[in-house]
Amino acid sequence: MFSGRSLSSTLKVGIVALALSAFSNLHAQSATVPTASEDPNSIDQTWQKASSKYDGERAALLKQVDDVNHQGPFRPDWESLQKYEVPAWYQDAKFGIFIHWGVYSVPAFSNEWYPRNMYERGSEVYKHHIATYGNQDKFGYKDFVPMFKAEHFDPAAWAELFKKSGAKYVVPVAEHHDGFAMYDSGLSDWTAAKMGPRRDVIGDLAKAVRSEGLHFGVSSHRVEHNFFLGVGRAIPSDVNDPQYAAFYGPAHTWLNNKWGTPLSGDFTYVSSAWANDWLARGMELVEKYHPDIVYFDWWIGQASIRPNLTRFAAFYYNCSQKYGDHVGVINYKDYAMQEHSAVLDLERGQLGDIRPLYWQTDTSVSNKSWGYIKDDTFKSPEFVIDQLIDIVSKNGNLLLNIGPRSDGTIPDEVQRVLLDVGTWLSINGEAIYGTRPWRTYGEGPTKVAAGSFHDTDTAKYTAEDFRFTTKSDGIYAIGLAWPTSGEAVIRSLARTVGSELVQSVALVGSDARLRFEQSADGLHVQLSAESPAKYAYALRVTFDRASR
Repeated sequence: MFSGRSLSSTLKVGIVALALSAFSNLHAQSATVPTASEDPNSIDQTWQKASSKYDGERAALLKQVDDVNHQGPFRPDWESLQKYEVPAWYQDAKFGIFIHWGVYSVPAFSNEWYPRNMYERGSEVYKHHIATYGNQDKFGYKDFVPMFKAEHFDPAAWAELFKKSGAKYVVPVAEHHDGFAMYDSGLSDWTAAKMGPRRDVIGDLAKAVRSEGLHFGVSSHRVEHNFFLGVGRAIPSDVNDPQYAAFYGPAHTWLNNKWGTPLSGDFTYVSSAWANDWLARGMELVEKYHPDIVYFDWWIGQASIRPNLTRFAAFYYNCSQKYGDHVGVINYKDYAMQEHSAVLDLERGQLGDIRPLYWQTDTSVSNKSWGYIKDDTFKSPEFVIDQLIDIVSKNGNLLLNIGPRSDGTIPDEVQRVLLDVGTWLSINGEAIYGTRPWRTYGEGPTKVAAGSFHDTDTAKYTAEDFRFTTKSDGIYAIGLAWPTSGEAVIRSLARTVGSELVQSVALVGSDARLRFEQSADGLHVQLSAESPAKYAYALRVTFDRASR
């Protein structure tokens, strides 16, 4: 039995405990309730406050940007930047590897936009997340970070695979839209060096890649993080909780006119603080890793970012010449940069003809996602090789993406494709590396579906389809399908008035002597019994100089 006094004390303790519990529950609820209706400036201030511990480091980096730009040959304006020239090594390289790897590889569902779509009410990803992990106010994207261990990540093995694939440069994503830095950033706590893998993934990979003699770049999608998690504000979720604002970012509403271009139709709120943070993080990547390439996604052309884009470009070009014997490469999309100031990149697409200015296609070996997902499908080696040939004939490079698993392993299907591409290049590389476009990109009935997001729409090539490259005193005629008749007919090399006289024709990778005849309807070449390599084949054609 309790005495009156002890019962009274017990009741008091219980009342206090209940009150504290109620307060705790109220706080938890209030921290995750929707905040989409709040003023965007107020939302941004919350992010700024959460990130304020790095204000000093950020200010120092920004000052360094301006100091370098006052001294270097490139100024932060488009008139100066359009004097940029693409370095020869990049034009010779032709083929690179892109890597999308991050926290989004843990759920491994749908695609690399899982961190946004898991908060998009009613979406497939939203439903999957609740069914698999629970509601977004109880299990948010941040909760995947401890599950991202990368325990089998072997940068040396990755680099060796990339070398065998025939790639000449490697560009991992240093930070994707999700806001988790895969490098040792001095401007964030939410990095692979401090959480999850607890190692500088980008730094480790840079060393391994360069030890294989390959060029190294970085990709930054940081700028899109300004709006990426904004849908989380419309539902009860941890995106609304101020204690995670440094990770989730300001998470503004994405005001985008879907029927406009990706840039002119965008009216999203962007503070000067965000634009400066983006610039500082880009500068940090340049200072830490000295990348030969910096790849950006489309949003660097957003109106509020462009002024800092010129500051970054000038800084990077000026600094890259200190670290090496050539200026760096910036990849941009759409109309984000003045076309002479950097290298245009087409996402999952190709061009219909030769572009005088150098360009690049980025696409993924996987069809559904850039990052790893469990049920993806993959392009065939033949598809990748044909795409590479077409792009190179039109004055471009192919940047082929892979998505490793969260444990750091690369799927076997992906490795097989890369190794098959490498085998083809080991035989036919002379028709690709170091070449330049001929007077026409090619001939034949099959035309690519030009433009972004159309790379898989091109029909299968025929034995009449050829693509041309040139080097030294001759050209390469690359046949995209082996003729069943045993004869290749190249119409563009017909004997006409003023045409060049063909002196020799050789099948790259073979010692067989080929019979050929240059007639009025084309160059007829009698091929050997079989191709020296799977898929496409290359003919080395030289001309009689006296006939010119």
